[in-house]
Amino acid sequence: MLTNMERLHNLETLRNYVSKILCQHDQLELDAFRMTERLLVRGSKPCGIFFCLHGPRSVKVTAIWETERNTILFYNSTGQRFHRTRLTSALTLMPCAA
Repeated sequence: MLTNMERLHNLETLRNYVSKILCQHDQLELDAFRMTERLLVRGSKPCGIFFCLHGPRSVKVTAIWETERNTILFYNSTGQRFHRTRLTSALTLMPCAA
């Protein structure tokens, strides 16, 4: 499993980075497939974001950014972790209005 350090400045750069890593791993064209995300909540406090890239033939690859350790964990379509990125600076995660 690969591990690296990244400095991301906001949630938009986080989304772009996650999309890039997931696409590179599965050799998918960047921005050709939709990516969904869900806010993860522990108790009533946001604790991360779950990303899912919906590829061809119902293939789904995922990533989870966890705020406590400020780490992004990447998983292939079988659920096996293939990459980890530690963020050098903390991003703020604000709860979204419904």
